Amino acid sequence: MANPILAIVGRPNVGKSTFFNKLIGERRSIVEDTPGVTRDRIYGETEWCGRRLTLIDTGGIEPKSNDVILSQMKFQAEIAVESADVILFLCDVRTGVTAADREVAALLKRSGKPVIPVVNKCDSVGALPTEYYEFYELGFPVDPVAVSSVHGTGTGDVLDEALALLPHEAGEETEDDSIKVAVIGKPNAGKSSIINRMVGAQRLIVSDIPGTTRDAVDTRVENEYGKFTFIDTAGIRRQSKVNDKIEKYSVLRAHMAVERADVCLLMIDAGEGVTEQDERIAGIAHEAGKAVIILVNKWDSVEKDNQTVGNYTKDVYEALAYLQYAPLLFVSAKTGQRIQEVFKHITYVYDQSRLRITTGMLNDVLNDATTRVQPPSDKGRRLKIYYMTQIKVAPPTFVIFCNSAELFHFSYQRYLENCLRETFGFRGTPIRLIVRERGEEMPT
Repeated sequence: MANPILAIVGRPNVGKSTFFNKLIGERRSIVEDTPGVTRDRIYGETEWCGRRLTLIDTGGIEPKSNDVILSQMKFQAEIAVESADVILFLCDVRTGVTAADREVAALLKRSGKPVIPVVNKCDSVGALPTEYYEFYELGFPVDPVAVSSVHGTGTGDVLDEALALLPHEAGEETEDDSIKVAVIGKPNAGKSSIINRMVGAQRLIVSDIPGTTRDAVDTRVENEYGKFTFIDTAGIRRQSKVNDKIEKYSVLRAHMAVERADVCLLMIDAGEGVTEQDERIAGIAHEAGKAVIILVNKWDSVEKDNQTVGNYTKDVYEALAYLQYAPLLFVSAKTGQRIQEVFKHITYVYDQSRLRITTGMLNDVLNDATTRVQPPSDKGRRLKIYYMTQIKVAPPTFVIFCNSAELFHFSYQRYLENCLRETFGFRGTPIRLIVRERGEEMPT
């Protein structure tokens, strides 16, 4: 069974993300003294008294805002409330009880869920500030708990209260056997929209404003194709354009999402084609050794004839020459075109990235390859390859032992890589070749 869920909600800039980070013991949510930094739901886990708990950090709730971003933040917070077993209602002792606090409290009472009022920023040592006692007027059955998310004081009291409110039969942690999928691309390429289409629900905030998604957000999906965890990332901008401090965090978060992923979906805007920015983003996934699928999104908006697909495919692979191994799909998040095909391709490239080939089969391919095309020579000395073995998967990594690494030209390595792909597939995944001279230690 799933872990019990604790949702952290409240109006903007009361310290929800700092509190969330303190509870999970890592800096996952972006923290900044700017209201509205956290926009989507961010998930994390912690353990307290031997029990695993799932925590949800939400964007601040502005009950009466007409702003498109703030209204969707409220919507996302409401979804978190619906899915939660216990709600941690965070307030700011420095401001006292505000009109917005009262409206949020009314919303939470209507949910029927257990609520713990958490009064944050009680940073002083000694007696509680008099403003703390104002929060009793919110009228929850549970007394307000004073905390300092900066110092970590009071967090244990909050978790104690949460455990007391949880049903004893709440489930324990289960091993996550899902395929981790990072959706990457430049801002406004349609990453959040494609996840919403695949999930079939408004799981992430979607708008036409570039840079809407700032954090990496996990979305779990289970269907006939398998179990998947989608990691939506903030759009990766050119480094020269990344001036805002918050956005710098987001770019770092996107890199971290790629590192966490098993498969990367590279989103290309069909209307723009492959840009230099797309090439750089693709390089991040390639260098990280991740399986990659290229998704050309917004295909419904492109005028087509019988040569459009072929020409577009050629242009993409010419621009992304080092991703020749990656399958390419033309999709539309708006219409749902080929969305189901994406799931099939994810499972396929995931399996391909984990292929393990026996040393005997590898050396049969090696012998055939060296017979067809002789290894290079230099000044009368010829490269001699002794054997090849696979040392890891994801990406498939092979060690080749030879008489001279200096003679092992890059072009011949590329030739052997192509031979491996012709024989075993490895569709969608990079291949790593490590050259060692006989007598050198095996890499770990």
